[in-house]
Amino acid sequence: MRFKAVKGTRDFYPDRMALRNYLTDTWRKVSARNGFVEFDGPVLEYLDLFSVKSGDEIVSQLFSFTDRGGRALAMRPEITPTLARMVNAQINSLPRPIKWFSVPRLFRAENPQKGRLREFFQWNVDVIGSDDVLADAECIFTAVDCLGEMELSPQDVVVRIGSRPLTVAALRQGGVDDSAMETALAALDKRPKVPPEAFAELAAAAGIPAEALGKICDFQDAKDLSAVADALGGGGAEVADEIGKLESLMEYLAGMGAGDYCRLDMRIVRGLAYYTGIVYEIFDAANSLRAVAGGGRYDNLLQLFGGPAVGATGFGMGDAVLEILLTEKGKLPDLSAGLDCFVIDGGGGLPKKVLELVGRLRRGGIATDFSAKRQAVGKQLKEANRRNARYAVIVRDDTVGVKNLTTGEQTDVPIEDFLENPVAYMAGVLEQELRK
Repeated sequence: MRFKAVKGTRDFYPDRMALRNYLTDTWRKVSARNGFVEFDGPVLEYLDLFSVKSGDEIVSQLFSFTDRGGRALAMRPEITPTLARMVNAQINSLPRPIKWFSVPRLFRAENPQKGRLREFFQWNVDVIGSDDVLADAECIFTAVDCLGEMELSPQDVVVRIGSRPLTVAALRQGGVDDSAMETALAALDKRPKVPPEAFAELAAAAGIPAEALGKICDFQDAKDLSAVADALGGGGAEVADEIGKLESLMEYLAGMGAGDYCRLDMRIVRGLAYYTGIVYEIFDAANSLRAVAGGGRYDNLLQLFGGPAVGATGFGMGDAVLEILLTEKGKLPDLSAGLDCFVIDGGGGLPKKVLELVGRLRRGGIATDFSAKRQAVGKQLKEANRRNARYAVIVRDDTVGVKNLTTGEQTDVPIEDFLENPVAYMAGVLEQELRK
């Protein structure tokens, strides 16, 4: 019987693991330099933690089970409820604003397709305890900083920014009752993804009056904030305040050097009901893939989980779509595993000296390996090249040859001199190479 991985999951062979580590290491590096600190929680949570936020329908979208004690548990489909639970538990002792990030492994009971898996990794960045739009700018800038770190330019990706309150205002002006608001917002969220005829049917089913649909679409298609204001016909102080927040956000992002990546787009609604303010999604510029990332302000979330009313904003970026985008754009670096040194038995009978040298170099922090087979120098050199070693250290009775496997240049050193401090010698060689 042959076994294979569960559909929608992945085996991480060394080359795949190198890619995964590149993504997660970059996420962690960018988070740290933007002032965020890492947290994590359990893979298993009580099922109620997710149904409180998303309703009972969430049960069909995640992996859940009843344990031997009769408790309903779930494998986490997202980290935000865990974040809310953890912050609420220590809300009075945590200094604000709380700037946390995480790189959780998540699970969703979905139909696997391009860019969507049942098991995946996601980068989450959140600021809790601030009502200021500057917190939204910090999150968006951090996402853009990561994209730039991965050499994705404004010609490759775009951050599309919308506003939940302004969209709600447009729907109210169109005659949508508050009781039908979430259904109407969900319909608008699908507009960019379906043909116009299908969208009209969705809108009608969601309670959006047919006579108001054109004006609502004009609002969504507004090219700038002036056009947004015109589409809303002024709209009063609340609308003016929300437009002012978007103006400030764009100014902050431009000042931080991220403005070229960002575009106003009122078609961005975000399907989750807990968003309360500015929302955004990141797409490839050609719009040929699913969203690379998405987020926004969720000021009511902690309160939903039994905590206080605290301002909060953040985003999530999954590894699956990001990997596809980087591959298609040719932006993945060479992730081949390599060694600093490969120690070679150049005398045919010097295994003790080889092992001594390997041990000393490894303990000194220099990535080193050797051939487990007793074979000719030529074959050992081939193995060194296959292992992507930068240098071959060829041990003979009286000398050590240090060979650059890229240029072919070799320096012979008396064995007594080399063994006196092999770590310092090789560290110097490697540092000199970096300076070139």
